[in-house]
Amino acid sequence: MSYLAGPSRQPRSGVAESVVILLHGYGADGEDLIGIGDALADHMPNTLFMAPDAPEPCSINPMGRQWFPIPWMDGSTEAQMAESFDRSVRLLHAYLDSVAEETGVPAAQTALIGFSQGTMMALHVGLRRPEQLAGIVGFSGRLLAPERLPAELASRPPVLLVHGDMDEVVPPSSLDEAREALADAGVPVATHVSRGMGHGIAPDGLGLALRFLQERLG
Repeated sequence: MSYLAGPSRQPRSGVAESVVILLHGYGADGEDLIGIGDALADHMPNTLFMAPDAPEPCSINPMGRQWFPIPWMDGSTEAQMAESFDRSVRLLHAYLDSVAEETGVPAAQTALIGFSQGTMMALHVGLRRPEQLAGIVGFSGRLLAPERLPAELASRPPVLLVHGDMDEVVPPSSLDEAREALADAGVPVATHVSRGMGHGIAPDGLGLALRFLQERLG
């Protein structure tokens, strides 16, 4: 497997018929998101949950990780952000390849869940996979470089986007911007706004994610 690594939860049934990969946000790590796997495991007993740590230490939170720096938060340059982003994209593609090889679970039974910066990674990489994933769930994130999507799109997995209307970190307007760009590119997309929710995952959004995954993973 690539050097991306992090916590995992084996399927409750003992047999992995599907895989859900959880991508954490800026300044967090895999442990921060693997709890979603714990919450969903009883409802998805044949699913292996994996939460890789992002490859870089976070400059403003050395205990956490980042997929790429954020200039207006950590003082990095646009060039540094672009270089880190491209490296993380390559690593995540390699990680997904290695997970498929080691588990034997095909793309059609593999889904991504992202939170914040993890959503940005999930959408960017997931829509550029040549073998279509079962689906992508994105919480509190945005679609990066939507203008590049029509030329780079490799598959069209269904997408569920969830955002809090009180999000103070990633503007709630990012939800509509992503939905419009995905729909224009022919990607099946559904959205949900969690009322009164800030930058986090509310029970209503998690419940929708569970139903979305159950429908697509069986």
